[in-house]
Amino acid sequence: MNHYFNPVKICQGKGCLAKLPDLLQSLVADKGSDVLLIVWSECVLEHEIIKDLLNKQDGYKVHPVVFTASNPSVQDLYGVYDHTRKLNLGAVVGIGGGSVLDVAKSLCCLHDLDISNIDELRTAIIDKRFTENKMPWIGIPTTAGTGSEVTCWATIWDPEIEVKRSVESKENYAYAALIDPDLSSTLPLALAVSSALDAVAHAVESYWAKASNCVSKALALSAIREIMLHIDGLFSEDFAAHDAMSKGSMLAGLAFSNTKTTACHSISYPLTMHYHIPHGVAVSMLLAPVFTLNLPQIEDPKSLLAALGVKDADEFKARINGLLTRASIKSTLSQWGADKSDIEALVPLCITKGRADNNPVLLTNENIASILESIY
Repeated sequence: MNHYFNPVKICQGKGCLAKLPDLLQSLVADKGSDVLLIVWSECVLEHEIIKDLLNKQDGYKVHPVVFTASNPSVQDLYGVYDHTRKLNLGAVVGIGGGSVLDVAKSLCCLHDLDISNIDELRTAIIDKRFTENKMPWIGIPTTAGTGSEVTCWATIWDPEIEVKRSVESKENYAYAALIDPDLSSTLPLALAVSSALDAVAHAVESYWAKASNCVSKALALSAIREIMLHIDGLFSEDFAAHDAMSKGSMLAGLAFSNTKTTACHSISYPLTMHYHIPHGVAVSMLLAPVFTLNLPQIEDPKSLLAALGVKDADEFKARINGLLTRASIKSTLSQWGADKSDIEALVPLCITKGRADNNPVLLTNENIASILESIY
């Protein structure tokens, strides 16, 4: 029987970023250590609350790092690690999308390790040398989709050998997550929609995952309802819709923090690697065909369909494709530059350990090829 566990202190709501100074004061002010602040853009450093942190001397110093890469690679992570390894840090704060949060939490695992080059970092990740949490971290998302602020793993890409790696430790949940919709309400429409659909994928896959439990299922259904009921509001720049995406992404993160994802994510990774399809777009394209594959093994599929607001897989596919099209996002592999002849070579790359084997229906070369053909 699977159990549920998530220790992150969570605050969600407009203006909750204001809690950051007090959190840091309690973590590092009396310990003689400093704070590493990783942000997605220089503009974050101009935010009134962040500017005050940088200027004040409250017993600790904040060291800012701007990290702009998407889908962080082993090389990207090593660059930040090497730049910050000699700092006397007591905490890390990540303010950004999933890429920034993944780098922030990875550094907490790796900070005290003696790593001299990229190959040693790659080996440390493969061998999981980071079994203990080195320092606390605080996650502050500026997109509403990844849920990375409430999970204990980070995705790091290794493009030189075309694989995705995971920095993962159950000791590395965030100390706190501040989920402020003010920070995600100005996202460009395409990013807001693709991020929201990424969160839907997290929740849907959590619902049917082999590792699911009654708590994760309840969180997943709540996340799906919250997002799908309000996602159309993104097209009219409705702040309430951004708040709903913020809540839904958090709930989806809480759900899959215990279950991980399944076939959609497993199959999506080579699509992102080879065709630069944004992660949220890639997984959303796969939702309906994987739903069809998994349907015989889904417990209470009617509740899942009701939360999605659709009656069957065909209507589900039409709903997802409609959202992508309205947001001017390409929704087929061919539109992203793939050739149909690529499918045979892609199939073996679509099996990701920990994702494919968590799917309720066995993934085979045949059904993967069929799924890829259905979105071509």
